[in-house]
Amino acid sequence: MVIKDGEYEDIDTPTGKMRSHIFRPAAPGKYPGIVFYSEIFQVTLPIRRTAAFLAGHGFVVTVPEVYHEFEPLGCVLGYDQKGADRGNELKIAKEVSAYDSDSRASLDHLKRLPYCSGKLGVLGICLGGHLAFRAAMNPDVLATACFYATDIHKRTLGKGLKDNSLDRIPEIKGELLMIWGRNDPHIPQEGREIVYKALAKAERNFTWHEFNGAHAFMRDEGARYDPANAWICQGLMVGLYKRALTVGE
Repeated sequence: MVIKDGEYEDIDTPTGKMRSHIFRPAAPGKYPGIVFYSEIFQVTLPIRRTAAFLAGHGFVVTVPEVYHEFEPLGCVLGYDQKGADRGNELKIAKEVSAYDSDSRASLDHLKRLPYCSGKLGVLGICLGGHLAFRAAMNPDVLATACFYATDIHKRTLGKGLKDNSLDRIPEIKGELLMIWGRNDPHIPQEGREIVYKALAKAERNFTWHEFNGAHAFMRDEGARYDPANAWICQGLMVGLYKRALTVGE
């Protein structure tokens, strides 16, 4: 499916203007929507390629800039030590309530787009995996894919390093796809077990996949990229959204 990209809108949030990048099918019509939360580096080329991939499968994808309060609109951090240090600094400088209000603003914006059907999903990678996990707590989110979501097990998202994501798991109503790398030092086995047990105890609708990959094995740039595993994960992701967002349309 041919797509349109390069579009964006600056939307209002309680903590200021936030740029949201838009990727969508070029053909007229209404399509299910997915809010895609990036890594700590914001809207990099690998993030844009993933968004374009999903748009090509028949989805409207919006990618918000998660650090809009701290960096100029359009800022992209580099995949280097300087970029990682800045991204990790901002990750814990931002209030958890601001992450949540950004999510609500992003979902509302996506739903209002004239080419969105109103059926909503979310996706997130790394930091974005945790943000997607929290966005899934909104009742209109039907499907969520989280790739190696950081800090859920440690409760260290946002200012104060004391988030309540594990406690709010019962609020998640849609289907979850949780994907992890076994060789990821940020989420060791004991950390993954904490998240798994919390989801199972709450009897959420989720599937769980662990791959022999490092952190960021989906990123098609750098030494940790695993194309074979990424291909499998892309299929799982598209399958989730097709099942949850398009069946019955």
